Amino acid sequence: MSPETGRRLRVATVNVNGIRAAYKRGMAEWLADRDVDILCLQEVRAPDDILRGLLGDSWHILHAEAAAKGRAGVAIVSRPAPTATRTHIGDDYFETSGRWVEADFELAGVTLTVVSAYVHSGEVDTPKQEDKYRFLDVMSERLAELRLTRDHTLLVGDLNVGHTQLDIRNWKGNLKKAGFLAQERAYFDRFFGDEFGFVDVHRRLAGKVDGPYTWWSWRGQAFDNDTGWRIDYHLATGDLAAAAADAVVDRAPSWDTRFSDHAPLVVDYRL
Repeated sequence: MSPETGRRLRVATVNVNGIRAAYKRGMAEWLADRDVDILCLQEVRAPDDILRGLLGDSWHILHAEAAAKGRAGVAIVSRPAPTATRTHIGDDYFETSGRWVEADFELAGVTLTVVSAYVHSGEVDTPKQEDKYRFLDVMSERLAELRLTRDHTLLVGDLNVGHTQLDIRNWKGNLKKAGFLAQERAYFDRFFGDEFGFVDVHRRLAGKVDGPYTWWSWRGQAFDNDTGWRIDYHLATGDLAAAAADAVVDRAPSWDTRFSDHAPLVVDYRL
C-alpha cells in the first residue's frame, strides 16, 4: 500500500522521565495539539491512578507499573480500544519491572500489535548490564513470535541503544560505554536484518543523516549544541513500515521548554 493512501494512524512514543514532572513542564499542552491516536510512554514513574488522573477519561490506558516505586513504568494510551492486552514479555524475572506492554488493535481489517518497551540503560561490567542483555534476549524471542503471528507489529520506546555512528553525536567517546557497545548494537543488526525483518522506520524516513536525536542530557550544553543520542525507536514489520508516511522528532524550541530529557518521536502510518 502506498503511504499516500489509506487512513492515517498517528503513533507517538516518548520517555516522559516521570509523568508528573512532564505535566508540570507542559506535556499536556503538547499532547492536546498533536492529534495522536496511540501514545506510548516510558518511565511513567507514577501509580496508575495518577497517570489516569493526568490523562483524563477520553483515552484507553494500559499501564504496567514497576514494583520499585519511582522507577520505570510503561504505558499504551490509545483513542481506539484495544482488543487484547498483555504486560508480560515472557520471562518472570521481568514480570514487575514495568518495561513491557502489548496491545492488539483491529484496524482496517488487520491486527496491529503495538508494544511500548523500556530497555535498561545498563552499566558496563555490572549486574545492570547483565539485566540489559537478558532483557534484549527475551525481547528478541518475543519479536520473532510477534512477527510470525500478527498482520503488523510495531515496537516503540526508549531502547537505550544507538545502533550506528549516525545515532550518537559523540560516538567515538562512547564505544566502551553502555548504549553503544558492539554487543548491544549487534542485537539491532539482527532486528533490522533478514533474520527478524524489522525496519527502523525513523531511520528509513530520515535517511543517512546525523540523528535526528531524541535524547539529550539535562547537564551542560548538550541540548543547545545538539549533542544527543537517537535511542527512541519505531521498529515495524515490513508492510507496516512501507505504510509510514512521515516521522517527526518534536524537539522543544529551547532547553527550558522541554518537558523531558527525551523528545517525542511521532510517526504517521497510512493503513
